[in-house]
Amino acid sequence: MDKMASGWINGFLGVLIFAGSLPATRVAVADFDPVFLTLARAAIAGLVALGLLLAFRQKWPEGRDVLPLLVVALSVVIGFPLLTAMALQHVTSAHSIVFIGLLPLATALFGVLRGGERPRPAFWLFSCLGSGLVAGFAARQGFAAAPVGDLLMLAAIIVCGLGYAEGAALSRRLGGWQVICWALLLSLPVTAGLALATRPASLMLVGAPAWLGLAYVSLFSMLIGFVFWYRGLVQGGIAAVGQLQLLQPFFGLALAGLLLGETVSWQMLAVSAAVAACVAGAKRFSR
Repeated sequence: MDKMASGWINGFLGVLIFAGSLPATRVAVADFDPVFLTLARAAIAGLVALGLLLAFRQKWPEGRDVLPLLVVALSVVIGFPLLTAMALQHVTSAHSIVFIGLLPLATALFGVLRGGERPRPAFWLFSCLGSGLVAGFAARQGFAAAPVGDLLMLAAIIVCGLGYAEGAALSRRLGGWQVICWALLLSLPVTAGLALATRPASLMLVGAPAWLGLAYVSLFSMLIGFVFWYRGLVQGGIAAVGQLQLLQPFFGLALAGLLLGETVSWQMLAVSAAVAACVAGAKRFSR
């Protein structure tokens, strides 16, 4: 299997795992405060990451890697989870999932700025077309109804795109799973301490679905998904493999409908299908 094909397979597995993040977060914030959820998921993943780094005897990052790792930690470990958890107090997971269609464009833009990639002009045409469809849907269907939730989701997308590109660029030196593990470990003293300080007054009142949601976002969304995702971005290119995120709304909407019983309108499905159709064109002109 060549490097490009391996990159797309790893990226696809990462997208499948990430697709469950917003529905799981939606379930978790029913009983957990968004701030505690963000800190707890990062702390749990950080403890697992510490165990992995020790088990595989990974050497400490160099001084030049600390700042990029801090950017990854602030963006994908804390920023994106916190912003999405706050947004999901105002909008449904089905609605928020549509915004994921903007992630490929954000990732590609930061891939140019931070990863040194130079996709062809036609790539930007397809990427902007898919993102424009998503933005148009949000403006027509939900922005007036929940502007706070939509603005929080937009901020989350920008932060996440930065974290994906920065982490992928750093993965060329450190390795994919090592990057997310070091970022989690770097933030562990803060996330663990604050998680304890913000924990619910009574954990007995937290239902089983919320605990399952916390477990999923801690282990899969915060750690395992990144192992595949960063590897895919390195092997296949940040801008190219990043377009796979256009498929994420399909899987996320299906989960929101099947597991949460949320309404998935035909408009949501149409937008998801349209932006997914753009991935083939963007892939073709990514290099």
